[in-house]
Amino acid sequence: MPIDPTVAIGSPVGEVEFSWSESDVLLYHLGIGAGSREGDNLSPDALRYTLDGPALQVLPSFGVVAPTFHMTDPPPLDLPGCDINLAQVVHGSQAISVSAPLPTSGSATIRTTLTDVWDKGKAAVIWQEGVATSPEGEELWRVRSSIFVKGEGGWGGDRGSSQSVEIPDRAADCDVSYDVTPQQALLYRLCGDRNPLHADPDFAKAAGFPAPILHGLCSYGIVLRELTDALLGGDATRVSGFGARFAGVVFPGETIRVQGWQDDGRLVASASVAGGPRDGSPVLADCWVDLA
Repeated sequence: MPIDPTVAIGSPVGEVEFSWSESDVLLYHLGIGAGSREGDNLSPDALRYTLDGPALQVLPSFGVVAPTFHMTDPPPLDLPGCDINLAQVVHGSQAISVSAPLPTSGSATIRTTLTDVWDKGKAAVIWQEGVATSPEGEELWRVRSSIFVKGEGGWGGDRGSSQSVEIPDRAADCDVSYDVTPQQALLYRLCGDRNPLHADPDFAKAAGFPAPILHGLCSYGIVLRELTDALLGGDATRVSGFGARFAGVVFPGETIRVQGWQDDGRLVASASVAGGPRDGSPVLADCWVDLA
């Protein structure tokens, strides 16, 4: 069997030591669209993402990519008990919680464990959790993610549970949009995700897409940045956690519409494609932002 839950669940995936610099933070913010609007080069709020120095802040979603930021090979899939290939895999969901505002540079170790495997019939869902700690042993952030593996379900295993985020039945507190640039995926792949699905047209077609798609984690970062700017005054230090389920794809050149609500001490949101033949197609669902 390509996936053996008895081997996978509870297995350590590995331990990675990594470091990051202000330049990495700046590149990440540019990769998720910071500074792209007219006048952003003069705006103090926008420059908090794009100008090095004492005012530079770190959007917490950076912690998701920091451990692999300097990798140049496609992401490996050498998971214990899982014989799968990259063309079968799409990102299912992602969450991060931070213990404090992330520093603009530093070093850490992340230890990752496979925590669950769900059988969805025609696919499998594999969950991982990682904890990043400082050289002194202090927890900096914690990530939890799932991948959706097409064609690998049906062994009669646990189907798992679902935790949907309820959207308030009222007008959104913010309704904003971001125009994804044609080269967005090519820029974002410099943040450590060289999966050819996001750059190679032939690979994308073999995976069932008409063209390369935007990285799910790029959409993830865009949505968090838009919510932070629209509802938190652009103050990334107010974000203590962010999670979302990847509900659909985005093609470079499309527009992402983000609707957000203040909801009982946190933010909830949805993201969809705006305009064009795919207007209304979902991008992210079950989005939540915990506040510090």
